[in-house]
Amino acid sequence: MTLVVGDEELLVERAIGEIVRESRRGDPDTEVVELVPSGLEVGRLVELTSPSLFGGGKVLVLRSAQDLGKDLAAEVTKYVKAPADDITFVLVHAGGVKGKALAEAWGKAAGVRKISCPKVTKAGERLDFLKGEVRRQGGTISVAAAQQLLEAIGNDLREIAGACSQLVSDTGGKIDDAAVARYHRGKAEVSGFNVADLVIEGKLGEALEQLRWALDTGVAAVLINSALAQGVRGLAKVQGARGNGFALAKQLGMPPWKIDRLQKQVRGWSPDGIARALTVVADADEAVKGGAADASYALEKAVKEIVTARSMR
Repeated sequence: MTLVVGDEELLVERAIGEIVRESRRGDPDTEVVELVPSGLEVGRLVELTSPSLFGGGKVLVLRSAQDLGKDLAAEVTKYVKAPADDITFVLVHAGGVKGKALAEAWGKAAGVRKISCPKVTKAGERLDFLKGEVRRQGGTISVAAAQQLLEAIGNDLREIAGACSQLVSDTGGKIDDAAVARYHRGKAEVSGFNVADLVIEGKLGEALEQLRWALDTGVAAVLINSALAQGVRGLAKVQGARGNGFALAKQLGMPPWKIDRLQKQVRGWSPDGIARALTVVADADEAVKGGAADASYALEKAVKEIVTARSMR
């Protein structure tokens, strides 16, 4: 039994992934079953945890456990108190007030391991995460380079992790401020973020031209998509926000100048368009990191789809 508590998505996914790997080291054929409260009926858990005629290991991952209704919560709590020996059960709770009493009760049950994945909100914590991520990838990074990279990437842990992985790979593992400047403040910043601005403003022809130039001059596809993702997520943050850049800087975790620019750009977007664009950059992220045979084509497709999303009403 493992209780994963928190809403830092990257850390939650890593915790679940490690549990699955642990189970499959002992049994490569271990089945993984994903569950959510909305798709779970009373009695289904009993069925899933009953002994199988065919044997084999099983990992049950119940996400959004804070949303369990009364009857389902009682069924889960009963199981937590007397779990099956051949089942690995992972309860994922977002933390917070909703369902807090349940999480506390589950965490106190005998044999339950608790993994905390709280949102990383402080600059010092993000810096520690960045340095730890570089070590995790087998590299080293100077203090100045770590600060510089954090300023260039922003607050999203997935983007930080992606940048660390890319830098370790491209530098041979030793990252200094010159390497960060080369990848994140030189041509990548100019071309990647230029592409993102043109896309967000709906200038398809210019965006494709800049994209091809960036790729031809050696800018990594993952960095260009990172710029696209930052731009689209910035739109989502400023949409509906009231006030100027200085008033919103602390609330949104972005510099004032960036907020002011995004507020101008978001005027051409609808909520549905932004939601669609977020889906596109998420799909493109997977594609440029090995999910697609041609990363360049995947980026061109993403650029066209984001510009199309801008016209959604």
